[in-house]
Amino acid sequence: MTENLSMRQQKIARQIQRDMADIFSKEAASFLQGAMVTVTAVRVSPDFGYAKIYVSVFPFDRSTAVMAVLDKQNWLLRRSLGQRVHNQLKTVPEIQFFLDDSLEYIDNIDQLLREEK
Repeated sequence: MTENLSMRQQKIARQIQRDMADIFSKEAASFLQGAMVTVTAVRVSPDFGYAKIYVSVFPFDRSTAVMAVLDKQNWLLRRSLGQRVHNQLKTVPEIQFFLDDSLEYIDNIDQLLREEK
C-alpha cells in the first residue's frame, strides 16, 4: 500500500504517528484512565485533509471504552495535533480513530496454542 503513497504523504503520516503517540503519553493520559494506547499506523489522504489513525489498546478488554473516549475527545486531540504540525501543513487534517486489534488476535492465538500443550 505504501508504494501508492507519495513521499510527502508517507512523511506526514509518520509525523502524525509520532505526534499522536506523544499526545497519548502526555496530554491524553488523564482521560485514557491507565490504558496504554499505541499508534500502529496512520493513513493520510492525498490532499492531507483527512487522517485515519489506527491504535492498539492494552489491556484489550478496555478497547471499546477507550475508542469511545477517543471519539468524544477528538476535537481536543486534533487541536493538540494542530499545535504540533502547523509548520508542516496549511490545515490540520480531520482525524478518525480505528482499532487495530491485530495484537489482541496474536495474543488469542498464543493462548490457544499454550492450551493445546
